[in-house]
This record gives sequence, C-alpha cells and structure tokens, in this order.
Amino acid sequence: MNLTLTLALAATTLAAVAIVSATLLSGWRGWLALQRQRLGEQPVSQPTPNAGTRIEIADLKERIRKLEAIAAGVEL
Repeated sequence: MNLTLTLALAATTLAAVAIVSATLLSGWRGWLALQRQRLGEQPVSQPTPNAGTRIEIADLKERIRKLEAIAAGVEL
C-alpha cells in the first residue's frame, strides 16, 4: 500500500468517527433535555418542616422514650 492511500483511509476513518460521535452526542443531549422537561426540573431536596411539624416530632420522640422506659421496667 502506498502512503497516500493509507493517509486517505485514516483521514476518512477519523472523519467518520467524528461524525458518528457528534451525532450520538447530539442525540444524548436531546434525550437529557427531554428527561429534564418530563421531570419539570424540580429539585429533589427535602422540604424544611414547619414549627408545628417539629413540635409533633418532638412529642413523638418523647412518647417513644417513655414507652422504651416502660418496656425496660424503669419508673419515670
């Protein structure tokens, strides 16, 4: 094989790989955009509890502590 044919084949192969990669990247970005649109770009963070919720949680923790003490036989 001569050098010119080898270089032409290498350049053509490189161009084909670049075109396929660009096409796949474009499709991937489109798919990601579709998924973002479907999800509505909503954050996945937990909402902060309000004061009433925190009081209820503290009350439940106190009840659990008392029930555990009763189960262990400890007088309060």
